[in-house]
Amino acid sequence: MKDDRLTEARYALRGHVRCAVCRSDGSLHTSEERGVLPLILWLDADREFLKGASVADKIVGRAVAMLLIYGGAAEVYASVISRGALDCLQEHGIAVTYTNTCIAISNRRGDGICPMERAVAPVKDPEEAFRVLREKALGK
Repeated sequence: MKDDRLTEARYALRGHVRCAVCRSDGSLHTSEERGVLPLILWLDADREFLKGASVADKIVGRAVAMLLIYGGAAEVYASVISRGALDCLQEHGIAVTYTNTCIAISNRRGDGICPMERAVAPVKDPEEAFRVLREKALGK
């Protein structure tokens, strides 16, 4: 069953869609927002939103990985995943499939590390990571 949900989420990840979540109830949610914003908004509205979900995302760095862990996602597909995110997800028992890996996620200008990645670099606790990223993304 989970595999079917991941296939559905992955299939939804085309065109302008950057993140797709197929929840355990079978509902599919997509976002065209970049970075951590869709996950922050969904989790801010409903702490249980990712519980048991299958998630497909175009780019998964450690910041996204921490949010997926915090939310209780069951499995993840990434078009591109950083080594840090891959290690983090696997350490927490979340099944991961991906197309490409990279050392780190760059900022949008491509001249440094993503600011969200930098913000959670020293953070080990997923709940703390959510608070840090929520503050950075939403200012609250």
